[in-house]
Amino acid sequence: MQPPSWDSLRQWDPPLEPGALARQRCHGPTNAQATLRLFGQSEAAVRVTLYRDHHAWCPYCQKIWLWLEERRIPYRIRKVTMFCYGQKEAWFTRLVPSGMLPALELDGRLLTESDRILAALEQTFGPLGPLGFEDPTVLQLRQLERLLFRAWCQWLCTPGLSAAEEQRCRQQFQRLAAAMDDALASTPGPFLLGEAPVTADLVFVPYLERMSASLAYYKGFVLRREHPGIHAWFAALEQRPTYRGTQSDFHTHAHDLPPQMGGCHANGMPQQRQLAAAIDAGPWPVQEPDPETTWRCTGSAAAQEALGRVLRHAPTLISRMAAATGLEIPRVDAALRAALAGLVMEPAGSSEPPAGTAAALRYLRDRISVPRDMGLHAARVLRQALEATARLDPSDPGGQGPALTLQHRRDQDPIGFVGSV
Repeated sequence: MQPPSWDSLRQWDPPLEPGALARQRCHGPTNAQATLRLFGQSEAAVRVTLYRDHHAWCPYCQKIWLWLEERRIPYRIRKVTMFCYGQKEAWFTRLVPSGMLPALELDGRLLTESDRILAALEQTFGPLGPLGFEDPTVLQLRQLERLLFRAWCQWLCTPGLSAAEEQRCRQQFQRLAAAMDDALASTPGPFLLGEAPVTADLVFVPYLERMSASLAYYKGFVLRREHPGIHAWFAALEQRPTYRGTQSDFHTHAHDLPPQMGGCHANGMPQQRQLAAAIDAGPWPVQEPDPETTWRCTGSAAAQEALGRVLRHAPTLISRMAAATGLEIPRVDAALRAALAGLVMEPAGSSEPPAGTAAALRYLRDRISVPRDMGLHAARVLRQALEATARLDPSDPGGQGPALTLQHRRDQDPIGFVGSV
């Protein structure tokens, strides 16, 4: 069967009314594509500009992003390239010579360092929840987060651990994770101070999310299975559109962390190899009960989101897929259309791609970034369609694209996508 035309595929992505997409990004649920968030207010209410990364990956940016969304503070967003993914913009280094992210302008005053930014936001707009950032109870929780962070880094980033050292690192990490379980159990709700998330919870979010992903991929350790309080905390967060709009997935974190952390080291055990293979190539979700998320999105909604995002960027995607694999653009174009047919029009992968294009499809599969490109569930169904179609390659069904690098992610350079988000 021949892949459908682009016009046929566009019929599955009905056009929005003029301005509807901009309004949705501005006033609707939390999303990575917005450049202005007003929460139903006028632009005159904006006192804050958040400078965060294009990639929507920076953990310290996520903390501030979540706080503004939970408090519904109108703000502008200016996006900056993290050096790991491309050249940092000159206009930003003139503003912030260190290039540090996040940065934030509040009533014309420029702030850097996420803790200073949170403290200033609380002083201006009031705390999120009953206790402020500097309250002794919150300070104690912040210290626990730093201890947990250090134990995670030691376990994940130390090369050549012996079996005994691996076990000691795991035990140290689990002792501190158990302390978080205890802190969560001491309140009546799923969060650190009760029924709703507060600033203390947001301090934990970025790195707990990265710990959950990286330890599954590199250590075969499923954090949410081992620690029920943390699992319930994640599950409660995943009911909130604020968190879902900033949430990444295991695949994105597992491959973005090594260049940021200076290396992540797998233990090579059978469970680790099995989980890493499933995170890389599916099927998704990785296993049941799904350790990544308990929130569900209907398949049709996720597929339509994925299709819309690919249609918006198709020419750039095809050009990069072809350049990376040395294939002709018309063949890559047809392969991508075949995969999209499997996504929305018929059983996944039923349109056979041109011979020898599996590598290009897997190149794209491996470079979908959540939440920068689309939501977690949209990314899952798109990766699944790309993989299913690659397996139907009549000449090279096992073909792989260029391996992801460990020193940088310049293959994620936003140039070419900016301006058509």
